[in-house]
Amino acid sequence: MQHLEIADRVATLTLDRPPANAINAAWVAGFHARLDELAARDDWNLLHVRSALRLFSAGADLKDMRAQYGSPEGRAAFQVGVRAMQVLFQRIEDLPRPSLAEIGGHAMGGGFELALACTFRIAAHEIQLGLPEVRLGLLPGAGGTQRLTRLVGRAVAERLILGAETVDGATAERLGLVQWSAPLADLPAAAGAIARRLADLPPHAMAEARACIAAALDPAVDGFAREVSGGAALLETTETRALVARFLDRKG
Repeated sequence: MQHLEIADRVATLTLDRPPANAINAAWVAGFHARLDELAARDDWNLLHVRSALRLFSAGADLKDMRAQYGSPEGRAAFQVGVRAMQVLFQRIEDLPRPSLAEIGGHAMGGGFELALACTFRIAAHEIQLGLPEVRLGLLPGAGGTQRLTRLVGRAVAERLILGAETVDGATAERLGLVQWSAPLADLPAAAGAIARRLADLPPHAMAEARACIAAALDPAVDGFAREVSGGAALLETTETRALVARFLDRKG
């Protein structure tokens, strides 16, 4: 269901559950297993999530929905599955190193919620993405209402979620849903270049910077103090001191 390869400090996780990368319990368990593999290794700086199929992910498995929506017990089981997706996506968001979602096919519902859990997103101009669950009388419950609102603000989140609107990759970039977009034919090369560039950056500095960005969204944390303490911690590392020394030497 997922394949993991590591090269040049990029961990590429390829989604491959035909025909639509639908998310079920086995899919979630497989993703956790790949993350367990990464947790035991230190030879990667970036997780690059992509799909081997025409779709990035269509979201929740329709077979499960058909089986579960007919009874109270089944509906309760479906909610357990949604909670399992929340846990997985939070684990992705909390990874010690950043992640990049390469969205080269439609990403709907849980599929887009997976992408929202990643640090970075790049989408093909031609694909469609969104959280259209309201059309079915549901809501995007695997973190979609929370992450999308934090990402783009209430107005855009309400437009997309309450309006059950899907948008193409170019529009997604304009709205701030993704950081980059490219024509489908150019997407793998563009995503690969971004992944390699990010993987070459010092992971310890990226981790501190990510913590400071998170602090900016947490009213209980003094983000300015977090910047000072994070910067001081970085200056104590041999990696940062070496990088700063080389920079100053080049500047004469």
